[in-house]
Amino acid sequence: MVTMASVAFSGSASASANPVSRNSEGFSIVPRRLRCSLPYTRSAVRCRLVDPLTSNNGTPTGIPFASNRTLPGNLMELSLRDDRSKFDTSLRIFSGTANPSLSQEIASYLGLELGKINIKRFADGEIYVQLQESVRGCDVYLIQPTCPPANENLMELLIMIDACRRASAKTITAVIPYFGYARADRKCSSCFRFLDLKPMLLPHTQGRESIAAKLVANLITEAGANRVISCDLHSGQSMGYFDIPVDHVYGQPVILDYLASKTISSNDLVVVSPDVGGVARARAFAKKLSDAPLAIVDKRRHGHNVAEVMNLIGDVKGKVAVMVDDMIDTAGTIEKGAALLHQEGAREVYACSTHAVFSPPAIERLSSGLFQEVIVTNTIPASEQSFPQLTVLSVANLLGETIWRVHDDCSVSSIFL
Repeated sequence: MVTMASVAFSGSASASANPVSRNSEGFSIVPRRLRCSLPYTRSAVRCRLVDPLTSNNGTPTGIPFASNRTLPGNLMELSLRDDRSKFDTSLRIFSGTANPSLSQEIASYLGLELGKINIKRFADGEIYVQLQESVRGCDVYLIQPTCPPANENLMELLIMIDACRRASAKTITAVIPYFGYARADRKCSSCFRFLDLKPMLLPHTQGRESIAAKLVANLITEAGANRVISCDLHSGQSMGYFDIPVDHVYGQPVILDYLASKTISSNDLVVVSPDVGGVARARAFAKKLSDAPLAIVDKRRHGHNVAEVMNLIGDVKGKVAVMVDDMIDTAGTIEKGAALLHQEGAREVYACSTHAVFSPPAIERLSSGLFQEVIVTNTIPASEQSFPQLTVLSVANLLGETIWRVHDDCSVSSIFL
């Protein structure tokens, strides 16, 4: 409810009746409660009293909701926020060229239009970015995964951040659904992971390698980002590489909700980790999936993107095996793991992953008939790499809700409780 109050003061009124006084230099002093709007005439002061907009856990009251897409079970009460732009015009969403369809879904969930931005490449490959609308004093969210081509998309994100900073944006949040270079998160880690060598047996020359995850974090911070939102980082320690706040969004609720909709008996399920490093992820997934039993595939790597399965820890005979990983790159690990599961008597094998990198020859391996279904999300656009077993779930509502809660200073972790 908006109320207008007008109070007129004449020059002959007493000082006690006139709240507008003058200081020793002759300038008018207006009390704080009347500093709403002053007309150009000295004979009147107009005050506008506006009731504050209340909110509940980041949800403005009085906004109609409509549900037309699948949400995780703990977000079923949330849906499209059609009229948010009427309440808050300081929230701006811009999309890079890496995944415009996901950006459009996020903007639709928030009830906003994507901001106008001009991104083009010069003949020599340089990237040009120009914002085509004002963002002065606005909270800007830039949606750009650093998926293949990773270097092109990363550089585009950095230039977008710089453009917003020079346009006097109040805050700049980099929404990175897929954070590339996250696997290079420690020195010598790639040597141990790919070559399967113990540190004491590793030559000293193998230690001189970069920690690219930290380098990319520094680049994003120095470009001018104030916050990062990312989905299913390869390792949680990557958040510590940033000197700015990082909101880690988990894609598990979307996949779990989809699996729960399938007619699979909980007694027949077994969650499988494709390697020892993913045991914690698989254990958390199994706990939320009716506390299903856990199995582990033990593998030995002999080179980059080359995996050899050795044995299986756990029982999968006659059960539906659900393999869980954060990403599928060349699918070598998950393919050999699925073959081992079939050898051990698994009835069906499902592959679940948040990030569908799908580097060649991933499509051939995943469509070879080993998998009943391959379930991924759209953090990376996978529409051009479709095959019959592929199911792509959207994380737009999850990221959209995260963006709104960050903007409204509400809890993000409560989404996943």
